[in-house]
Amino acid sequence: MTIQQRRQKLGEMYHRTVLLWSGQAPSRNFPANLYPFRASSHFLYFTEMNLENAVIRLDQGNLTLYYDDPPPSAALWQGEKPSRDRIAAQLDATAAYPLSELPHHHLTEAATLPVQDKATYQQQCHLLQRPLPPPSQSQGPDLALAKAIITLRLAHDEAALAQIRQAAQVSINAHKTGIQTAKTAQTEAQVRGAMEGVILAHNFTCAYPSIVTKQGEVLHNEVHYHSLQNGDLILADVGAETELGWASDLTRTFPVKGRFSSTQREIYDLVLRAHDTCIEQMGPGVEYQDIHCCAARVLAAGLVELGILRGQPEELVAQDVHALFFPHGVGHLLGLDVHDMEDLGDLAGYAPGRQRSDRFGLKYLRLNRPLQPGMVVTIEPGFYQVPRILNDPNTRKQYQKWVNWEKLAQFADVRGIRIEDDVLVTQTGSEVLTAALPTQGTEIEALMNTGA
Repeated sequence: MTIQQRRQKLGEMYHRTVLLWSGQAPSRNFPANLYPFRASSHFLYFTEMNLENAVIRLDQGNLTLYYDDPPPSAALWQGEKPSRDRIAAQLDATAAYPLSELPHHHLTEAATLPVQDKATYQQQCHLLQRPLPPPSQSQGPDLALAKAIITLRLAHDEAALAQIRQAAQVSINAHKTGIQTAKTAQTEAQVRGAMEGVILAHNFTCAYPSIVTKQGEVLHNEVHYHSLQNGDLILADVGAETELGWASDLTRTFPVKGRFSSTQREIYDLVLRAHDTCIEQMGPGVEYQDIHCCAARVLAAGLVELGILRGQPEELVAQDVHALFFPHGVGHLLGLDVHDMEDLGDLAGYAPGRQRSDRFGLKYLRLNRPLQPGMVVTIEPGFYQVPRILNDPNTRKQYQKWVNWEKLAQFADVRGIRIEDDVLVTQTGSEVLTAALPTQGTEIEALMNTGA
């Protein structure tokens, strides 16, 4: 679909006036030092323009733009910027006005979605003359709008898929460079720099803060200062975002000096088995929670085979024993956001009528709805040894029936392993969009040692 067709489809689904704000760049330390601006994804979906401090009004597929022409002085610092009229023409807008005109255009009946930056959020509340709760707590027109946009964005059109494929290819290239760099790198930062350099060289940005660490048990580790030693594993979770905002999310785990130890390889192969089994199960109508539980069962069964866990895999999963080592969900939606539409809370990730479980093994599951053609999701099982959890006396006592702590100690060189790919749900099954990046342990070692 074109952006005009996206607007038209929204108009067919939702018959009220819609206002969407792009947002503003927050400042870092002082007003003139700004973080890079990135427009709200809902705004981007209907405009494909990273316009700062802009508002669009949608009425039955017609777009009105509210945006200020840049002042002449801005050219000195930022170069020439397109005028409001030129942008309006590119958007095929029916009208365009300065932002100052927005309050005069009957806003109180319009529906909207709150943006993330505080300044714009306050502007939204002021102009609409009402508070804007988080979408998951909203009611009336705002909630109906959120549900309509979710319906549109859950299944990607061909234009969106083309963008995601671009992001995936650049991410693959970045990971190959990172894997090859790790053989001689002295620090995590050197591997990270090599990977992000590939992304920047394509004029893309990182879709999220890169995780490049030998402390793979820290799920969102964002420090990169550790030195690398023989025997370390690097967990690299790095993804590119295209100029239009579409994301990829890709993780590989690899040995620093080119060879897995025997214990690392055993756990790596187990995580890969869970990864491959989950992807084999995917297709239209399949429940994503069932995919998650599939990963949990494969991991539990493998840990029993290795002697780390005792018992029947089904019972271990029912008791959430597997979550000691695999605490997070098996993946999430992917699109204009790396965790797509999570600004809407669980409205997008969870099908109507479903709520998050409070079970240890399910409460971090980000997606719980049937898969449908056009969806892109991640599959990312993992194994983690978090000392604060595993060494806690209460944990040891609670799980002593199921965990062979002495056997687990033999796998001390496995801190964290995750294997993640981006997967498109098709009419008949699935397509791994990041399949060109190897997952087999022997292939990872070959890439490190030969560059092949």
